[in-house]
Amino acid sequence: MSQDNDPGLVVHLQKQGIDDKMVMGHPAGLFVLFFTEMWERFSYYGMRALLTIFLVSELLSGGWGWTNEEALKLYGLYTGLVYLTPLLGGFIADRFTGYRKAILIGAAIMTLGHASMALEGFTPYFFYLGLALMILGNGMFKPNISSMVGQLYPDTSTKKDAGYTIFYMGINAGAFLGMLLCGYIGEKIGWHYGFGLAGVFMFFGMLQFYFGQKIFGSVGTHATKEEKLAIAERDKDDEVLAPNVIKDRLIVVFVLMIASIFFFFAFEQAGGSMTLFAKDYTQRALTGNSGLIFKWVDAILTIFPMAVVTYVLVGLGKKIYAKYPMTIIFTTVSFVIIWILGIWKVYREFSLEATEVTVSWFQILNSFFIITLASSFSKLWEKVWDPSGPVKFALGLILVAVGFFALSYGSMSIPQGAKTASVSMIWLILAYFFHTMGELCLSPVGLSYVSKLSPKKFVGMLFGLWFTASAIANFIAGWTGAYIDKISQTYSLSTFFIMIAAIPLFAALMLLIFNGKLKKMMHGIN
Repeated sequence: MSQDNDPGLVVHLQKQGIDDKMVMGHPAGLFVLFFTEMWERFSYYGMRALLTIFLVSELLSGGWGWTNEEALKLYGLYTGLVYLTPLLGGFIADRFTGYRKAILIGAAIMTLGHASMALEGFTPYFFYLGLALMILGNGMFKPNISSMVGQLYPDTSTKKDAGYTIFYMGINAGAFLGMLLCGYIGEKIGWHYGFGLAGVFMFFGMLQFYFGQKIFGSVGTHATKEEKLAIAERDKDDEVLAPNVIKDRLIVVFVLMIASIFFFFAFEQAGGSMTLFAKDYTQRALTGNSGLIFKWVDAILTIFPMAVVTYVLVGLGKKIYAKYPMTIIFTTVSFVIIWILGIWKVYREFSLEATEVTVSWFQILNSFFIITLASSFSKLWEKVWDPSGPVKFALGLILVAVGFFALSYGSMSIPQGAKTASVSMIWLILAYFFHTMGELCLSPVGLSYVSKLSPKKFVGMLFGLWFTASAIANFIAGWTGAYIDKISQTYSLSTFFIMIAAIPLFAALMLLIFNGKLKKMMHGIN
């Protein structure tokens, strides 16, 4: 793709001293961030896929034998804090370290966190220390890498949204492979192997980012006095904006953040109540033809994303290997390990007589659907239908509710208070499908709107606040999920899922009612 189709982007890259080599029509730097984020998400989601199952599994199988309620409360606390610490991390990066150093510090702390969790067999304290390190490291890493993506593009660039969507595919490729491989190895081989594997790739992600830093020019460094003056000069557009415009836009950002809480409260049931539904109420032991079909589907699901991301790596390697060989070498080594593990897993499953789907397998569906649908959504917004941000958010909220209606319908046959059942897998698969379409309407769009509507000098802090909204949603998700047993005993499991569906549906209606007003308050940014 030629770079001439966006002259504003080329000028912006040269101004910032960013390497202007293009991969698939986007700056090569985007793909260095893509792979860094991919390995970080591999580590986070690989560990998250195992967390609840590990805690509730019997002591005999190496788990801790906790109750569902205890496990989901810890899960909610952990995931909530993971999204809360970026507020602090964004502040530290803005004030002291710059984005790049913050990303490296965060990656190093998370690597230590995984190493500590892998040692949980020696003493439970290692497990808790690991969780604490993961929370702190993530706070330094998460907001700053998202901020860097935005800075690769001028605000006027038509490619900014598409850039975030590509970045989002990196997030999901990492999440997918992490849940697939760490989940499988943790459940089938040993918990600490699953926890440990997640950290190996965090380490590789850190190295590939470290050796590719120069590709970003001045983006993400801690600015000197002269650079701050230059940035102030460049950001004069903020001062030109009337205070009421800034105020209105910030109100819109705030409304979208509240809406995202309603969305993620439901969506984040994935690692909590939906995981318990997969473990205790879903038919996972497959025999005969259905077992064979699953083995083939699983094999394709394992190989296909690895092939796609390898293709992206080859494209990046061709453009930047000469200048940044170590970045490509470390990423290639990590890919070789991934391919070996993926092929081993497929071979092992085919050689087994019985097929038992792992509990964590269902969580990969979200990422798989994102990888397959993301480009269609980005084309839909670019070419066919591009409604306002609030309408896209409302659409996301409606779709997440539809996913829970599917689960509610699927669990109607489960008697009140039943501890186990064997419901068809199709309902969980449908729920993840609708949830993913909802996420594609809301999450990349949300990141892009925070970046576009925020005054430049507050961008880091507002990204931190965006993640704080997710933190609140995760706390609520864990605590509401913890009532799954009580509600299913008093009413039914079907009622539990209906209650979860009703909440985002209400938020969607509110957004649609106030859409016109919110559009006006964005003052020309759509």
